[in-house]
Amino acid sequence: MYKKCAVYLSVSLLVMPLVSADEGGDTSAIPSLQLSLEQLPRTCPALPVSLDVADQTLLQAFYRQQQFTQVWSSPGRLDALLAQLEQLADDGLNPASYQLASLRSAAQPSAVTQQAECSDILISHVYLQALQHLQRGRLPQAQIEPFWQAPSQPEALVPAPVAAVDALLALAVFGVNDLPAAFQYARPALVQYQALRRTYAQLRQQPLASWPPVASGPLLRPDMQDARVPELTQRLVSEGYLPATATSVDNRYEPLQVAALKAFQQTHALQADGIVGVGTLAALNVSPFERREQLRVNLERFRWLAQNLEATSLLINVAAGQLTYYQAGVAVWQTRTQVGRPQRPTPLLKSQITRLTLNPRWSVPPTIFREDKLPEIRRDLSFLSKHEMQVFDREGNQLDAGQVDWSNPGFIQLRQRAGPKNPLGQVALRFANPFSVYLHDTPSQQLFEKAPRAFSSGCVRVEQAVYLSQQLLSEAERERVSTLLATGKTHEFRLASPMPLLMSYWTAEVDSAGQLHYVPDIYQRDAALLAALDSARL
Repeated sequence: MYKKCAVYLSVSLLVMPLVSADEGGDTSAIPSLQLSLEQLPRTCPALPVSLDVADQTLLQAFYRQQQFTQVWSSPGRLDALLAQLEQLADDGLNPASYQLASLRSAAQPSAVTQQAECSDILISHVYLQALQHLQRGRLPQAQIEPFWQAPSQPEALVPAPVAAVDALLALAVFGVNDLPAAFQYARPALVQYQALRRTYAQLRQQPLASWPPVASGPLLRPDMQDARVPELTQRLVSEGYLPATATSVDNRYEPLQVAALKAFQQTHALQADGIVGVGTLAALNVSPFERREQLRVNLERFRWLAQNLEATSLLINVAAGQLTYYQAGVAVWQTRTQVGRPQRPTPLLKSQITRLTLNPRWSVPPTIFREDKLPEIRRDLSFLSKHEMQVFDREGNQLDAGQVDWSNPGFIQLRQRAGPKNPLGQVALRFANPFSVYLHDTPSQQLFEKAPRAFSSGCVRVEQAVYLSQQLLSEAERERVSTLLATGKTHEFRLASPMPLLMSYWTAEVDSAGQLHYVPDIYQRDAALLAALDSARL
């Protein structure tokens, strides 16, 4: 059900098949516009080539609710639609891709009935597409940034795609009389989306900022002298991190500039150490235009996110290494995470946490065994005992490590005992997925102080993982879990109430104080999404 609107049309009514003129029978009682719709694209060759079967079905359902009369001939209605399409620029969408010139031409009076009907159909197609792009995204996420979703729950009464079409049509039908409200209803109510849209709308109306690049060079540390310090000072002045009167004396990197750079690093999710290294230099040298385009990219991601985020759930921003716990739509707790490094990225997915592994053993995945552990073992066989690892064959029989031919070990598995050296820590949070990833505790707590935090092999290490697991339990369950944890032995504990989990990815957002924050694009995905947005056409 779409937000803020109480009207909900039945799916069966909306997709009811039309009486086709091609079936033979008397067509004299069939409205002319219905016949035009049934015979697309032959009757309206000027319609977009992208008007596929799904688009045609959508149009037929839309016009059925209008009794197959022209929608856009009412005075002022098309002008109102054009105004709303122009405002899509504030959503990071390109109004020109919605064929504004063609729609304006379609507004001209026509003596030919079929031409008028085709013009009306074109306008309706653009209208429906615009609402759909606001609701669900301009692009299909799976084609741009792979996203895996667990199968729908069997108790679902209406399949999600059908329900989405139902809601879109209900909004479109009842929105033609109040187009500003219809477009506002279609926009995600997601806090992240609304805040970023406001900021982007303001920025795109302003002259594009300008700032000088900072030259590359060795690490620049506090109190060092460097010819780049004046460049750095001016760069920080350009975005207000330093006052316009700030200067450098003898090219020395002084406390005033250091404090300003730390503030810059904090708003760009970098290690706030005041050191100008490779990552900080790269962030300083992103152009103003590229930064503004980054907001467009993330508005699209938030449109995707809005379709999948449940009111009570865990949300992970993989790019930022951050987990947020939502209850009834309100963020109630947040913690840091460590995610997969670029060579082994953490997948994006939606699933449900269904069980906890307490005091987990770690079965080393094949890739990690082959690329990480096997070279260590070949150098020093005592690596196994130092890390409390055991060796097993395909049938699960324990092997004597000294009898294994480590130059060609064949199929074997390493398993690390539960305990303080185990990389999974005290608890692992399990959920269905085809990637063999999960959330877990970690003994590498010092890495949570780093930024960015892309250190793992794909799983998500969670700061305060035990505390997080307790939040998913009832009081009685917490007592039981605490008892089992204290034994030091491995136990599987199934949750009475599974917790929805969404692992997403975004690189810019606005906080509750209105401050814009950027996140390093650790998996280099922004450019591909931006290119896809720029090339998208109806």
